[in-house]
Amino acid sequence: MMAKQTVYVNEFTDGMLDPNKEMEYVVKDGGYIVANTTPGCWGPMITPALKGGHEVTKPVFVEGAEVGDAIAIYIKSIEITSIVSASGNDKPMEGRFVGDPFVAGKCPSCGTMNPETFIEGIGQEAIRCKNCNEDITPFVFTHAYTMAFNDKKSVGVTLNKKAAEKVARDGRTYMNTPEHSIQNPVVTFAPHDLVGAIARVRPFLGQLGTTPARPLPDSHNAGDFGQFLIDAPHDYGVTKEQLEDRTDGHLDISRVRAGAVLICPVKVPGGGVYLGDMHAMQGDGEIAGHTTDVSGIVNLQANVIKGLALDGPILLPLTEDLPYTAKPFSEEEKQEAIRLSKEWGVGELEESYPVSFVGSGADLNEATENGMERAANLFGVTVPEIMNRATITGSIEIGRHPGMVTVTFLAPKNYLEATGLLELVKGQYA
Repeated sequence: MMAKQTVYVNEFTDGMLDPNKEMEYVVKDGGYIVANTTPGCWGPMITPALKGGHEVTKPVFVEGAEVGDAIAIYIKSIEITSIVSASGNDKPMEGRFVGDPFVAGKCPSCGTMNPETFIEGIGQEAIRCKNCNEDITPFVFTHAYTMAFNDKKSVGVTLNKKAAEKVARDGRTYMNTPEHSIQNPVVTFAPHDLVGAIARVRPFLGQLGTTPARPLPDSHNAGDFGQFLIDAPHDYGVTKEQLEDRTDGHLDISRVRAGAVLICPVKVPGGGVYLGDMHAMQGDGEIAGHTTDVSGIVNLQANVIKGLALDGPILLPLTEDLPYTAKPFSEEEKQEAIRLSKEWGVGELEESYPVSFVGSGADLNEATENGMERAANLFGVTVPEIMNRATITGSIEIGRHPGMVTVTFLAPKNYLEATGLLELVKGQYA
């Protein structure tokens, strides 16, 4: 297929990221990807025909991207299109899945795996098996809310029972679900445990990345969620070693928002850029397990970086999203440092720039170790050096509890120059 300067993506996977499937969309190096994304976690979680816990866009082949390269993804804009959403803490329903409720939904009555469903009424028993009419949702809420957004998409307010039930009867309209999406709208459950709470809106992408080197469920393309796949009893189980083929595209890092740059590994020809799971807001950790999933329009630019072999993503956040200790130095600070260095006889001072290495693992400790190892391996230095730099010129920040972090620090100019990242990083923080 001929590469295009701009591709418009409005079709979605069945929840699986499969490198063996031919990519239907092809974009030029430096071209744009415009996508209408579906809501993330909860809609797919109550739609057992989806096998990945999310419903992400079909991957895009980036012309010129080869295994061992990287792709810099510039997030140009993110716009929420949902009017209302719903979310909350989850509880898996025993007997309605095999090993993993995100991946292997099973009808408790007729035994059909990943069955098609239909909606009958509203509430947490409204999702029904097409084969036998059984209540089939693999998850229910423990505590949850329905949230409406203002026209400017700047604030949200949680709704009472009457308003939530009004939304539930026309869920796809209120959530503005894309036409090719098959997920059941989560507002159908009409949750209203939290009423009258106000929340600031700041949208970001929970899923953004490249296709893993082996078939993985989309929500499990990460070191923490991927643990569920190790020796799993369903068709998508992997070994611990095979999980290393992931690309950590399921980030849930709130700093992956408009204006940021995400540099992703290429582990299959063309990279296979995909996205989804847009969230209206989230504090560090996504501590409830889920946040307000919304539909939206996203504009990305994809640039190939030849020969930059990465294991996982590198994030260049907006300056305002950086830890205080990792922000670029002002001219006044630089002059003070020069005076101090002369006073103590220190030679040339480092010129440095912020970088955030994504790390993931079974828990936050393992994720932190993973992020530091990725940084040390790329720059050819020791992990203790990264520890020191992250301590005095950066921070460890939680993306998702239990095991997704960013290891942020000021990297010396010569480190970035040697890896070919200098101009890209300078451009972000000029």
